[in-house]
Amino acid sequence: MLAKLVLQDGTSFQGHLHGRARPVAGEVVFNTGMVGYTEALTDPSYRGQILVSTFPLVGNYGVPPAFESDRIQASGLVVSELAYEHSHWSSQKSLPQWLDEQGIPCLSGIDTRALTKRLREKGAQLGKIVTEEDIPFEDPNQRDLVGEVSVSGRMVYENPGKTVVVVDCGAKEGIVRHLLKRGLRVVRVPASSDFAAEDYDGLFVTNGPGDPAVNLAAIASLRRAMERGKPIMGICLGNQLLALAAGANTYKLKFGHRGHNQPCIEVGTQRCYITSQNHGFAVDGNTLPAGWHEWFRNANDGSNEGIRHATKPFLSVQFHPEAAPGPTDCEPLFDRFVEMLK
Repeated sequence: MLAKLVLQDGTSFQGHLHGRARPVAGEVVFNTGMVGYTEALTDPSYRGQILVSTFPLVGNYGVPPAFESDRIQASGLVVSELAYEHSHWSSQKSLPQWLDEQGIPCLSGIDTRALTKRLREKGAQLGKIVTEEDIPFEDPNQRDLVGEVSVSGRMVYENPGKTVVVVDCGAKEGIVRHLLKRGLRVVRVPASSDFAAEDYDGLFVTNGPGDPAVNLAAIASLRRAMERGKPIMGICLGNQLLALAAGANTYKLKFGHRGHNQPCIEVGTQRCYITSQNHGFAVDGNTLPAGWHEWFRNANDGSNEGIRHATKPFLSVQFHPEAAPGPTDCEPLFDRFVEMLK
């Protein structure tokens, strides 16, 4: 079936529709990763977005059980070529079959190079995948995206170690796995809960979708948690929420950082880390209050990639240390958090 991707600026790309034949609308963003489409599609940070893969062939290794949540979170997928034939020892099904089961449309045969250049030049845009049935554009950032992907209730993962409260803003399962691997007792709570009142040794604020500034309840709870002085670490949206709770500002990037190859410099050193990222907003490092410092900066555009407090055990990173692009360059950041709990 023929279908079109229509951008808000009027640009359109025609291709073939796979998966579930239904129109969808959202924010159109691109990911530069060569692999990891199952992890990306199930990453709650992609909630409300139409994902464009810059790598030309997608689906060649099928669908191994490598998921970051219990369902596909992206609204749609756009690729140059979609593979129906796949080969991987742990693959359970083809990508088109999985998309159809999950009710997600995929548009193939698109000049994704031209589309990506358009998004780089004009910025991330609202878009829609449509056939003969048209639908209006929809800005997902006007929704409570964090509320859509956060856990609905308290979850406890028993372990003999220190207790860490994970503020689930749309947490990737990889984050929880890394904490459990280090022997920590994990209490996972909704982002909208009064997590500052929990009994914990440390607080961990996760990734999640959308504009960080709309999460007023989480920011207020995080402020109260900071008054307790116990260790706090954040990842991705957690970095932005920690900055907002401290009194800094955030802003929307032109087209965001999404991929496995984003270089980040540790401030004050010449050390560069290759990181995995998925975010459309960033912290304005120039607005950090006294006592706070930038920890990492993006080597490509100079945007903030992490913050830390000079004297208190508060730190966060914009990238994903659990995603292993290095493959283990950033994993010691979890160990640093564990050390703060002692």
